Amino acid sequence: EGDTPDAARAWPHRHPVMTALAIVAALIAILLAIWDWNWFKGPVERQVKARTGREFHIDGNLDVDLGWTAVVSAERVRFGNASWAKAPVMASADRAEIGIALRPLLRRQVLLPLIRLDNPRLLLETNPAGGDGNWVFGDQSTESTVQFRRVDIQRGFLQFLDAPKRTDIRIGVSSQGERTRDASAPVSIVGGGLWENNKFVMQGSAASPLLLRDREAPYRINVRASAGATHAHARGTLLDPLRLRGFDLQMKLSGRDLGDLYPLLGLAIPDTPPYLLDGRFSREGNVWHYRDFDGRIGDSDMHGDASVATGGKRPYLRADLTSKRLDFDDLAGFVGGTPQTGRGETANTQQAVDAAKEQASARVLPDTPYDLTKLRAMDADVRLRAVRINAPSLPLDDMDAHLLLEDGMLKLDPLNFGVADGDIRSRIRMDARTDTIRTRADAKLAGLNLSKLLPKVELAQNAIGKISGDVGIEGTGNSIAAMLGSADGDIAMGMGHGRISNMLMEMAGIDLAEIIKFKLGGDRQIPVRCAFADFGVDNGLMTTRSFAFGTTDTILIGSGTVNLRDEELDLTVL
Repeated sequence: EGDTPDAARAWPHRHPVMTALAIVAALIAILLAIWDWNWFKGPVERQVKARTGREFHIDGNLDVDLGWTAVVSAERVRFGNASWAKAPVMASADRAEIGIALRPLLRRQVLLPLIRLDNPRLLLETNPAGGDGNWVFGDQSTESTVQFRRVDIQRGFLQFLDAPKRTDIRIGVSSQGERTRDASAPVSIVGGGLWENNKFVMQGSAASPLLLRDREAPYRINVRASAGATHAHARGTLLDPLRLRGFDLQMKLSGRDLGDLYPLLGLAIPDTPPYLLDGRFSREGNVWHYRDFDGRIGDSDMHGDASVATGGKRPYLRADLTSKRLDFDDLAGFVGGTPQTGRGETANTQQAVDAAKEQASARVLPDTPYDLTKLRAMDADVRLRAVRINAPSLPLDDMDAHLLLEDGMLKLDPLNFGVADGDIRSRIRMDARTDTIRTRADAKLAGLNLSKLLPKVELAQNAIGKISGDVGIEGTGNSIAAMLGSADGDIAMGMGHGRISNMLMEMAGIDLAEIIKFKLGGDRQIPVRCAFADFGVDNGLMTTRSFAFGTTDTILIGSGTVNLRDEELDLTVL
């Protein structure tokens, strides 16, 4: 025991390592007791600004949980906006947690196994003066080597602004289901706003926002959107969605009228009955494609491909369309009319109202004016082929139409119809480059079956004959009624040898004695030698130059006028 003081005095000299460790342990204990990660907020903020050129602030606490995966958490974070933007903050969150794997750092790799955001808010906007959007910042010449594993978003909010296009989209975003280690875990989205000043709403799901950073990787979405009566359902993948560069979507479109797409997409399509189409939606450069679509427009099936090219003076619509069975009144909007609204017909509420007004009117020719703004708003090259036409009051068989619209000049060349086993081949030109449309129409009639031209005339059912003719007229006006009411030109038709009901001829000549004779003795077919009608057209008034129908039994001679302006008929047949 007497040696104890000496031993104690000798201990530091005998065990210097243990002494140093004790001192270090004490210092570490003291450091941990007073350590505050908030000391690093300033350096972190300055480093982010140096790398991005944007202000970055941590207004709450900064904390780090150490381990092989260190978790850095920060409260009330704010990331600055571009210098040209009005709003000072581009992104913010009430709380952000980022997991950083330490082992990969030894290999100069950055792996973030976890990103968790509470109440994040992100503002994306295009530069009104042109150039990149506010999501482009820092040094874009170097590729990022950061890898992600998992993201969790709670009560997120995304806003996209494009002021020149009057677009303001606002979407709520939250991660779906249980937290997962899969970086592609989807998020739920719901929102709406303005698309080119048109209100819309949307909801659906999309892949993790982390995948947006890889511009070459497909980004999956399944979204439904509605703007008024127009509805869209898009499902598939996007490439670089922030710049809308590439698409591979199945897109279903439906609505009350294709004409409603004009304010939404700038496509000046004539009014149609309600429609439903489903096809592949994609983009190649400035060309947007809608391929292999199938569906219905009114009571007509419709199939084909369409594309819209942007970037020029006007959008350019190109389409190749086919209908196996076309309901002819579904095309009424092309001439300023409305589709039929009777039993079994498809029309929207407004078209039903317009159709009732048309039926109450004494006029026959459509007098709704064309919208000159629409005719000048886009260019188009559209081909439509109808294999079969449903038109109970008209003997139409099929149709082949090619529409070309360029800078307000519209051409239908050809506009061909199969009619009564024959053909009507026509060309129409409408010049809408001035305030009053000037129209030229040329048509050739060939081989029209006489009996099929008169399907509701019982005595003509067995008639035999082929009718041919030529029409060439030119007029001015912004509606079909105005064009025909001012027309000048020539109309001529004729028929060669054939056969027709003798009673029909006598009834046309109002020969009562002969009519009674055939009523009592029975009708018979008589040969037709020739038939012709030749009209001159002057300012909407058709005047007969020659009009005759001759058989071996009777010759009918006609004269008079047809007033297209007032829709009056004044013909005398003897």
